[in-house]
Amino acid sequence: MGKTVGETMKAIRYHVFGAPDVLRYEDAPRPAAGPGEALVRIAAAGVNPGDWQIRSGLAAKRFGFAFPLPIIPGYDFSGIVEAVHPDVTAFREGDAVFGMTGTGRTYAEYAAVPVTNMAHKPKSIDHDQAAGIPMSAFTAWIALFEQGGLQKGQTVLVNGAAGGVGHFAVQLAKMAGAEVIGVASGRNERFVRQLGADRFIDYTVTSADQTTVQADLVLDTVGGEDGSRLFAALKPGGTLVPVAWGQYSAEQAAEASVNLKAMVLAPFDGAKLADIAGLIDDGRLKATIHTILPLQEAAKAHELSESRRLTGKIVLRVAE
Repeated sequence: MGKTVGETMKAIRYHVFGAPDVLRYEDAPRPAAGPGEALVRIAAAGVNPGDWQIRSGLAAKRFGFAFPLPIIPGYDFSGIVEAVHPDVTAFREGDAVFGMTGTGRTYAEYAAVPVTNMAHKPKSIDHDQAAGIPMSAFTAWIALFEQGGLQKGQTVLVNGAAGGVGHFAVQLAKMAGAEVIGVASGRNERFVRQLGADRFIDYTVTSADQTTVQADLVLDTVGGEDGSRLFAALKPGGTLVPVAWGQYSAEQAAEASVNLKAMVLAPFDGAKLADIAGLIDDGRLKATIHTILPLQEAAKAHELSESRRLTGKIVLRVAE
């Protein structure tokens, strides 16, 4: 993505895979906008589970992906267009934008971004809030409506309803006229209900598969080794859509007469992000930010993300 111009910028990089302490705040080559790209001066970067899963080496182990080192982590961003390639007409210098890069590199002062991967930032929120939106809201949208085929009047269970993807999924599903069941720790019940959940399950007391829930759609943002247990929360013909990595048995799905979708990383779509921005500005969708940390404290942000004890998103502030 992009090319370098012989100048440097401050960034978080790691040169080996490992624990959060491999993250280094250091000088790195500054990119330039290539064809179809804008150079964005990053104001804030969102932190997603995939960031630490790649850094730890877990993603390479699970999926066999190659990640050449050194790596600048991060996909989500909000910032200001510094420059555009001559072939770009949809954005111009000075535009406030947000989006997601295709190959990471947002824990930095600058990133070269395909313009198809970004949209104008919602006017009603600041960069910190905007940086927490793109990947999680887009993932929730795709999982609910494109993979899950959610329709008005159906029942959807969101496992991990207080997290980054989950808290957007609850809002979007409710907006679509679905009955929403949120699953989270009891300490987050009030938060999940305020998002719009009609019913709440405290997983520390009762597992979702041990209730009388009969959902049309289960969105699993938690994953893990026992993902197949959630088939019991579906009515016959229902669908489970995994968002996080997990173990799900196709044989058990067939036995339960339910549908199991594959976890997919759908191509990012700036047009859908623009629709999401509209929902934000209309006050119909809200991003909840758990913590804002300076870029230099990326290791602390990763430790917090790995704890999985979040309500909403973690954001790294790159520029004041």
